Amino acid sequence: MSRPGRSLILGIETSCDETAAAVVENGWLVRGARVATQHELHRPYGGVVPELASRAHVDVLTPTLAGAIEASGVDAADLTAIAVGNRPGLVGSLVVGVAAAKAMSWSLGVPLLGVDHVLAHLVAARLREPAKVSGTFVAAAEAPDTPDLPQLGLVVSGGHTSLYAVPDAGSPRVLGSTLDDAVGEAFDKAAKILGLGHPGGPAIERLAAGVTREAADARVRLPRSLLGRGSLDFSFSGLKTALLYAVRGQPEKGPDGKTRFPRSEADLPEAERAALAAAFQFAAVDVIVKKLGRALEALAAEGTPPGAVVLGGGVSANRHLRERVTAWAEARGLPCRLPAPAHCVDNGAMIAAAGHDLLLAGDLADLRLPAVSTGPR
Repeated sequence: MSRPGRSLILGIETSCDETAAAVVENGWLVRGARVATQHELHRPYGGVVPELASRAHVDVLTPTLAGAIEASGVDAADLTAIAVGNRPGLVGSLVVGVAAAKAMSWSLGVPLLGVDHVLAHLVAARLREPAKVSGTFVAAAEAPDTPDLPQLGLVVSGGHTSLYAVPDAGSPRVLGSTLDDAVGEAFDKAAKILGLGHPGGPAIERLAAGVTREAADARVRLPRSLLGRGSLDFSFSGLKTALLYAVRGQPEKGPDGKTRFPRSEADLPEAERAALAAAFQFAAVDVIVKKLGRALEALAAEGTPPGAVVLGGGVSANRHLRERVTAWAEARGLPCRLPAPAHCVDNGAMIAAAGHDLLLAGDLADLRLPAVSTGPR
């Protein structure tokens, strides 16, 4: 049975191509979690196919939910609330999780919580795993530090690249966001240009490993789009196009009027492809760090300097980004809160943790909760 004063929230995440569920205690302790990925399903297409994604969620959500609850060591009857990511994302995927959450909330007689999937990434850094021996919980993990509010938040993923001012739990303010490709999408497209697999972020990181900035710059100096003085928005489409031309050359019109590239990625030696992958990664991270600096200056000018920097989203698993942002923050006397790699990607635990904050605030949903494809800019 659930102890008085303890919250046990089931979080459900189906916004894109991960089917995930987790039971989280008191907003930070991950009691049990399961994730079913669709990478192999979408790999032949070089990206996520929405129709395939939604059908796959239908197939695996029930066993994923059952597995998370079983791993948590609690009964479904002990759950305090059901939280679900209902925005933003692929509508066909979102509705699968939202429908399941409504059914569980109604059948168990517990509150329903609608969570903004992107904002949930900002609380992923506080998640902790319990110690276990032979599958039995023997000790609680160390509780996360008290949040250093206000915070400067950064979400970097396949669908979003956004900066946030986080004055307190549950009320982030958007400072800037991407105007075209999100950085994770840019990594995926860069990987495709280089002839790598899906997902592109890890593929780029592996290929670029060991290549120095000097070696990358010697091959090509890719652009860093900063969008004018003081802008906190992002743009990665120009970087992607510059990489395309560096790999395949300038497009030319043939006698038939069709545009063709003079070479393909297959013509490049492996060392040159690695240098180009590194050049892309250096350029993308340089832009992110520069924008963090601008955001810090803007918040200081407002009289609300942040007490910490917090990262979230799938791209926050990138080792080069983690090292650069950590070094940047430490140089300014700011702690840098990073999620564990398992909590960078879409996961149910972050949904449950964000749901805990909504529950404390009394911000409950009802059975009319919609699935919404877009979120606030």
